[in-house]
Amino acid sequence: MALITMTKREFDSLDDERLGRTCMEPTFLQIREKDMSVKTKAISQLTEGQKALCMFRVFYDHADNSAGEYYAWVSYLLDKPDFWCGVTGGLRFFGDASMMHLLEETKEALEARNRKRGLQWSDAALQDLDRDHELQYAVNLLFERFRKNAPQSHKLIGTYIRSHSNEFVIIED
Repeated sequence: MALITMTKREFDSLDDERLGRTCMEPTFLQIREKDMSVKTKAISQLTEGQKALCMFRVFYDHADNSAGEYYAWVSYLLDKPDFWCGVTGGLRFFGDASMMHLLEETKEALEARNRKRGLQWSDAALQDLDRDHELQYAVNLLFERFRKNAPQSHKLIGTYIRSHSNEFVIIED
């Protein structure tokens, strides 16, 4: 279990988004640019709350940059059912029904498009939004909602971390 060390003052001063990112940094340092076996082993050693945070951060940190990356990351996660279940399970763990609902809506919209065009999740590419204006419009609306829902997600996660700090941090005097 990877814990970060910080002072009580630093812990209390971090906003919810920053707190979640900071708590995952030790794990991300272990797994960044490593093969899947290293990632799987590191994640398997996390507590349930740390796993939930890790999966949320992996998704959020990649999807938050643009509508195209939101589309590509949702498609990527859906192509890897264990990852999709990890993200949705993490949202469920934190009681984030709003973000769960949005991701399910996104999944349904993208599934309908894929069925209509005979595409697989692995066919998704960032350039799809440039080539398909209907997709671009739909994804832009979903991404806008994602950005609006994210602060509530961070708040729920931050509340959990603050209530279970020993699962994430070592507080030093």
